[in-house]
Amino acid sequence: MTEIAKMSFEDAMAELERVVDQLDRGEVPLEQSITLYERGQKLKAHCEAKLRDAEERVSKITMGPAGEATGTTPFDAE
Repeated sequence: MTEIAKMSFEDAMAELERVVDQLDRGEVPLEQSITLYERGQKLKAHCEAKLRDAEERVSKITMGPAGEATGTTPFDAE
């Protein structure tokens, strides 16, 4: 399995969908279901963090006098 922290948003979302599908079908043993559920929670948190980061980056786009995007300013999380 790929380390979640290294996954792109798209890859994490695709894996999360697979996890949910497996759990919805109910065809996996209990212990495997628990493991899948835990991984799904981590994938969900990773996707949420990626989305927050993207939203913050978009909110930092500066606009020029004519309303065009002129660049971004670095986001300082602190």
